Amino acid sequence: MAERGQATRFNAPEIERKWQARWEADGLYRAVEGGDRPKWYALVMFPYPSAAHTHVGHWYNYCPADAHARFMRMRGYNVLMPFGFDAFGLPAENFAIKAGTHPFVSTMRNIETMRHQVRSMGASFDWSREVISCHPNYYRWTQWLFLQLYKNGLAYKARAAANWCPGCNTVLANEQVIDGACERCGSVVMRRDLEQWFFRITRYAEELLDFSKIEWPEKIALMQRNWIGRSEGAELVFSAEDGSPIPVFTTRPDTVYGATFMVLAPEHPLVERLTAADRRADVAAYVERARRTSEIERTATDREKTGVPIGASAVNPYTGEPIPILIADYVLATYGSGAVMGVPAHDERDFEFATKTGLPIKVVIAPDAWFGSPFSEAYTESGTMVNSGPFDGTPSQDGKEKVVAYGAERGFARATVNYRLRDWLVSRQRYWGAPIPIVYCPTHGEQPVPEKDLPVLLPEDAEFLPSGESPLTRDVGFVNAICPVCGGPARRETDTMDTFVDSSWYFLRYASPQDDEQAFDAVETHYWLPVDQYMGGAEHAVLHLMYARFFTKALRDIGKLDFGEPFTRLFNQGMIISGGAKMSKSKGNVVEPDDYVTTVGADVLRTYLMFLGPWDQGGDWSDEGIAGPLRFVNRVWTLVSESGVRLDVASNGATGPIELRRQVHQTLRGVTDDLDRFRFNTAIAKLMTLTSNLAAEAEPARGTAAWSEAIRLLVLMLAPLTPHLAEELWERIGGGYSVHTQDWPRANEALTAVSTVTIVVQVDGKVRDRLTATAGISREDALVAALASDKVTRSLEGRPVTKDIFVPDRMLSLVTARS
Repeated sequence: MAERGQATRFNAPEIERKWQARWEADGLYRAVEGGDRPKWYALVMFPYPSAAHTHVGHWYNYCPADAHARFMRMRGYNVLMPFGFDAFGLPAENFAIKAGTHPFVSTMRNIETMRHQVRSMGASFDWSREVISCHPNYYRWTQWLFLQLYKNGLAYKARAAANWCPGCNTVLANEQVIDGACERCGSVVMRRDLEQWFFRITRYAEELLDFSKIEWPEKIALMQRNWIGRSEGAELVFSAEDGSPIPVFTTRPDTVYGATFMVLAPEHPLVERLTAADRRADVAAYVERARRTSEIERTATDREKTGVPIGASAVNPYTGEPIPILIADYVLATYGSGAVMGVPAHDERDFEFATKTGLPIKVVIAPDAWFGSPFSEAYTESGTMVNSGPFDGTPSQDGKEKVVAYGAERGFARATVNYRLRDWLVSRQRYWGAPIPIVYCPTHGEQPVPEKDLPVLLPEDAEFLPSGESPLTRDVGFVNAICPVCGGPARRETDTMDTFVDSSWYFLRYASPQDDEQAFDAVETHYWLPVDQYMGGAEHAVLHLMYARFFTKALRDIGKLDFGEPFTRLFNQGMIISGGAKMSKSKGNVVEPDDYVTTVGADVLRTYLMFLGPWDQGGDWSDEGIAGPLRFVNRVWTLVSESGVRLDVASNGATGPIELRRQVHQTLRGVTDDLDRFRFNTAIAKLMTLTSNLAAEAEPARGTAAWSEAIRLLVLMLAPLTPHLAEELWERIGGGYSVHTQDWPRANEALTAVSTVTIVVQVDGKVRDRLTATAGISREDALVAALASDKVTRSLEGRPVTKDIFVPDRMLSLVTARS
């Protein structure tokens, strides 16, 4: 321990390297199943190695997450905090193409760099459990999971209109199309009819709406509910002239008597069959234009509605009357049945369309005080049914159920629930992904690859540049396969899987990452799963987070898991920006951590990032802002190094000032609550205040039990936030290795209790009020409280206070001009 005024300089880079090496050699953060401590599985979303380096945005995710995991370990939990890399997919492949290297080479090179950078932050990741999704020992099990879904009817191939990105030369899931553009490259997405592989996520639509068993941010739950899009209504079956049934879904069956036309999606399978000969040219041209328009554009509320008649009609089953059939691109084949009954008097979109095209508008729901005049706009509220046959005079809310019951008795209606959610399209026409384990035999058709033959390996010498079809189609050695049924020649599936398949189960693999016999060990999985605390960005709300929930529920039903939710708790961190903008190389505002680690140290950088503001709100990076955390770390170093405290040596026996102990324990209570609630910025603020106060009060307290306790508790509170600094200081004051295996201290409740006093308030010598206040309240605060009192303000009668007399914790006397 250095003497006062002679503290050695805090050499952060040297000290941090020392402790990182020690922790690694000792396996300090290696998680082991079992024991008496309750388990705590903490997990951050694993990153794409699609860039050569990490930036401080990665650190903004990982450092606070690590601080919380360390806090939970000190609170007595058996903590698992693994790390890995989401290495397949478009981001990594596009990086390789730009770099002119093979995806495996560039990806593994990036992983090595990122691994070194992430290790330098001193996080408590268990690196012995690292997974890399592009390794055959990982994607072998991704393929195995595909086969489990396939064998249980949850994976299937179908021809369907798909989202096609011309920039990435591949199809996209609906969730990967943002405002009509590819989420990855920004290209306008088109529609193509292709044979594609799907996962039957719609089977779990209802269960995915239930968040009652997990603690997730309401905004994420709302985003998933909106994406699933549950609507209660009815299916009403109209009929075409040739007798073909045309089911429509509606949430307003009470308006069916007002249907004056029917609209089919341009892609509807009946369009070609029903279109009259003299309408085929116009219809074909319209269909082609619709294919070149994104779904987002087609359904935009401010877009002009267009459509063309097909020269055919449908019969309304309730009225028996024929109504014309049109096609319009605002109707989507992917929602409901792809057919809509047009009720222009009571639907804003239909009203606009009918007004433009001259179609009739028939009122069937009358508002109060309606006397038969035409509507100038659609009336969409409740009312009384009119012009509705046997239902005239029925309140429309009651009419919904009665109309459906009437149709159900006659076989053309049924109550039903519809979902916006579509099955998950997982085919990708790209090289860098897990091959789909299916072969096609001329005799036996579609066949799954036997599990013993997994993995189906990606050919290392394949041409990987995108061309609009899978690059694997041009690799003869890959395409030629053997039928597992007859042993004859077969053709291998050449599409690869969406990278979100890899990330839909990686949290399971961490339980037993070296297992060569199974995707995940049942015993280890039962112990560690589900994840107790998941941390990552909200941008994955309807992609990764929903897909992982689907996978977990499907594997539960297949009998592979005994739980139905992957992540019990979820915390979404905000985004760190630079210069007011998202960090990107094109903007030149990417901040890399290496220079800071080698100068001021990882702990200073960690402190700065956690001190920026609330973790869920993000913050704006400032080079100047790091100076404050640097001063704080150095102040702590000096304070503890010169404290004279040795935990292995008894103090002088003096108790020390009670106010010092009160302040320390109140800080401990506040920091404990802050860390528990991810309020890292306010925890650091409290520690900054405590450090300054301890420095100011050092001399009278030095050598007492209170001083020794204060220094000990300060270092323990710092341990989750600045792990290297705390470890070094803990050793220097005689604490046993390691500070990170110590129990988190408990605040003394008697010392943290805030005592109160009654302040008597006089105005011109007369008692006007009695205020309850915190003991030790200042004169200024007491005056503010008194002037806020209704009793005091009434007695002042607008006169100014010319003088006040304050007796601490007892009385405040106000003197006015009148006295």
